[in-house]
Amino acid sequence: MRSQVLLEKLVAVVMYEKATDLHLIPGYPPTIRKGRKLKQVTDIPLKAEHIAEIAKILMGEEEFLKFTKTKDHDFSYEFEGKVRFRINAYYTFGKPALALRVIPTRIRSISELNLPEVLANLPIQQEQGLILVVGPTGHGKSTTIASMINIINQYHFKHIVTLEDPIEYIFPKGKSIVSQREVHYDAPDFYKSLRNILREDPDVVFIGEMRDAETIESTLIIAETGHLVFSTLHTYSASQTIERIVQSFTEDKQTTVRMQLAYILKAVISQRLLPTQDGGVKPAVELLINNSAIRNLIREGKFHQIDNVIKTSLEEGMFPLEYSLAKLVKAKDVTLEEALKHAIYPEELKYWINNV
Repeated sequence: MRSQVLLEKLVAVVMYEKATDLHLIPGYPPTIRKGRKLKQVTDIPLKAEHIAEIAKILMGEEEFLKFTKTKDHDFSYEFEGKVRFRINAYYTFGKPALALRVIPTRIRSISELNLPEVLANLPIQQEQGLILVVGPTGHGKSTTIASMINIINQYHFKHIVTLEDPIEYIFPKGKSIVSQREVHYDAPDFYKSLRNILREDPDVVFIGEMRDAETIESTLIIAETGHLVFSTLHTYSASQTIERIVQSFTEDKQTTVRMQLAYILKAVISQRLLPTQDGGVKPAVELLINNSAIRNLIREGKFHQIDNVIKTSLEEGMFPLEYSLAKLVKAKDVTLEEALKHAIYPEELKYWINNV
């Protein structure tokens, strides 16, 4: 009972503070993340038994028992219809801990997320191919993809199929029909379910993460067979993303993969969330749109030249991360010091500040 009350109080704090994360770690006070900064909720350290009881409430007796054996568990949880969490339960020094990421119950629009409006056009301009959203963990990749897919959901009659681990955003009723599948719950075998997606007659597919060569290969095949596919990677830039995809295959397959990727890739969006001077966060974005120049570089394996094409293709809708960072600095949303921390090429940031 005590742990239930504690959980309710902590959720209330998360909602009141508009926090993005809640950390429950034995020996430390409950800690939230707000505006990319950590803040302790109380001065009282948590006991391992209380965290274990909260974990049991969140995941249920059966899943908790499995967790005590596997020592790691990803799942989602909706608290009384008020707030939804993506949760990772893990062990530290032999004791359970929880990391809860807030997933808003409403999918926000591209403009509400302060993302470039060009991203609102991408999902409706494409009938097939691959759109990737990349960046570090916790920088809004899933949020951006959900917003883009929801544009299709609201305005076009399509069958959208997702394969997620776990399900994060729940798509509202729109013109489309949506089949959301959660690994371990709706899809016991991730790789078998991924291979079988084409049997479900999808128009649009969202694969939560291209986690390895097998996932990447299946994703490329789905995109190549006339479907619009969205996915994510934990990479830092568009050029690194393309190189990572190709190099995840053995050398004898890389030429074929380059040809395949050059044909199906539509766009790569690399993003960061930066703390603003008013205590919030705003995104900075690098955008690659696959044109003839990019396509040739992918086919030839000249990945190091892709960044230069992005920098010189503003008129085609592309822009480097430093361009986006410069706009945030000039608008006084973020400090130059903060922008420099996130720049891929810090020496180029000042150029863009003087030229945007």
